[in-house]
Amino acid sequence: MTLLWAEQALLPGGWARGTCVGIRPDGRIETVEAGSPAPEGARRLGCLLPAPTNLHSHAFQRAMAGLTEARGPQPGDSFWTWRRLMYRFLDRLTPEDVQAIAAFVQMEMLEAGFGASVEFHYLHHQPGGAPHDDLAEMSGRICAAAADSGIGLTLLPVLYEAGGCDGRPLGPGQVRFGNDPDRFARLVDGARAALAHLPGDAVLGVAPHSLRAVSPAGLTAAVELDQGGPIHIHAAEQLAEVEEVLANLGARPVDWLLANADVGPGWCLIHCTRMEPAETLALAASGAVAGLCPITESSLGDGIFDGVRFMGAGGRIGIGSDSNIRISLAEELRTLEYSQRLRDGSRAALATADLSTGRRLWQAAAAGGAQAAGRDAGAIRPGALADLVALDMDHPDLEGRAGDTIPDTFAFAGDSAMVADVWSAGRHLVTGGRHRARAAIVAGYRRAQARLRAAL
Repeated sequence: MTLLWAEQALLPGGWARGTCVGIRPDGRIETVEAGSPAPEGARRLGCLLPAPTNLHSHAFQRAMAGLTEARGPQPGDSFWTWRRLMYRFLDRLTPEDVQAIAAFVQMEMLEAGFGASVEFHYLHHQPGGAPHDDLAEMSGRICAAAADSGIGLTLLPVLYEAGGCDGRPLGPGQVRFGNDPDRFARLVDGARAALAHLPGDAVLGVAPHSLRAVSPAGLTAAVELDQGGPIHIHAAEQLAEVEEVLANLGARPVDWLLANADVGPGWCLIHCTRMEPAETLALAASGAVAGLCPITESSLGDGIFDGVRFMGAGGRIGIGSDSNIRISLAEELRTLEYSQRLRDGSRAALATADLSTGRRLWQAAAAGGAQAAGRDAGAIRPGALADLVALDMDHPDLEGRAGDTIPDTFAFAGDSAMVADVWSAGRHLVTGGRHRARAAIVAGYRRAQARLRAAL
């Protein structure tokens, strides 16, 4: 076994000192022994925590970071003007570009402290909408990127049928996404075959894109394709979306899903920033995960998730980086908490009497992210996948800290520079804060960016 020994470790029962963790060759934790001296040959660490899963990513959008911040000719920019720019950008992307960008994104996730990634993958076809000879070519590129980065991958092929609830045809920027349920079923089979080349912790799920883009019949068809993996869907992100769904389906998105789909612990609803209090409580009671992407939600003006009410009712959350404009676990946690404080005029909004803000958010993100990924991880316990992160306790802001002040310092005074080591299913991918294949992955990303600059 691989042996890790940490001066401090966050276990399911709380903080423990002198903890030895044994990892089997299959990437699962075999033993966890607290209060033990460091055994010979163990890797000595300052602080060991479960590494959260990044539960929502559109990897290709990473290459757009910094390109959409100028105001357009219209009086006000919005999510919808940003989306038009995104559609124009993606028309230049080749399969090779997507693989290089995805590997770079996954590397950044690992260096930020995430242990696995969920790719909400909807870029399926060629520019103009013609399918590739291999219908699942682009899914295969995401898998190839995961082979390059080593990250634990949950792949969610996305069903995208229409341009809106009225069934209007896909626009020019959307045709690369489009499938009917029959072709989508074949695409999912191809994605499953591509995923089979990755280590055994890889997971396949499905993602009906949203109630705007998928008909009720399409939603049912997508869910029926799922073979025990997670089911993700965008829901209640923008007011215009809520109004369109209400006008066409007779209910708000979350209300409609809870009434018409078997939403439960296997589901993850992404964003949910435009829910009414009753929806918030009903979603919490369902056991589904609310997939939050606070940096992207801030960037696109999506609104503020009602975290105080949702978590107060026992709701489960996880964290994703969505547009990947900035990949930072610390900043996602900070932005989520600060949004609650700004809305309510409070402090320590998501803390409890027993858990500090940082610890509560870390544990929630680790558990909820693993659930949303269909991944047996999220805690340092025997039998779980060894998705682990060690923080650098020699960092000036962490030196001398103990217990809950460690995740608090990371979330509110820290960044990725505090991440020392990361394991994904026991694969030691980050050492000294740097990914083991950083040079090659960065070089590939540079080549993709150079080609895109020439094409734009």
